[in-house]
Amino acid sequence: MKTFEVKGTARAAVGKKETKKLRAEGKVPCVLYGGGEVVHFEAEAAEFRHVIYTPSVYLINIEIGGKKYRASMQDIQFHPVTDEIMHIDFLQVVEDKPLKINIPVALTGFAKGIQKGGRLKTNLRVLRVKGLAKDLPDTINIDVTELGLGESVRVGDVQVDGLEILNNKSVPVASVVITRAARAALTAAAKGGN
Repeated sequence: MKTFEVKGTARAAVGKKETKKLRAEGKVPCVLYGGGEVVHFEAEAAEFRHVIYTPSVYLINIEIGGKKYRASMQDIQFHPVTDEIMHIDFLQVVEDKPLKINIPVALTGFAKGIQKGGRLKTNLRVLRVKGLAKDLPDTINIDVTELGLGESVRVGDVQVDGLEILNNKSVPVASVVITRAARAALTAAAKGGN
């Protein structure tokens, strides 16, 4: 899995007044939890741009006052009007403890149903998984080559070594939907065969 480096500074005061002052300076108040102690820190808002505005998922290496932590981003709060980052929660990664995280889905192959006039529809762009940090892939690749018209790949059909997929098993990840043109061609072919 991809990693990203963030340098932070420990926060002494955590009140509303101090938080407002931080945001005015272009910094984001952050919290790191899950490792026994809760660590409040601040970091430059610009540092997070590459991690937040991307479909990729990263494990974050955070350095606070010389101490290094490995974490995953759990929650981001944005200002409702300006979309400014208001707050970020991080969960510390412990090597032998499973982690719940969203991993992007990458569809591969050219579905048979598309060749017959269908359209590939992506229903889920990410899958929620549980697993150890060392087993987390950058993407979950799903081959759609064998999908015909009206067929789909469901969450229950997806298997990834070392990971448990937490989404509902009956939800389709991707399907080949029948377009109007394909439906008309099928109807015409059926009438012509009679």
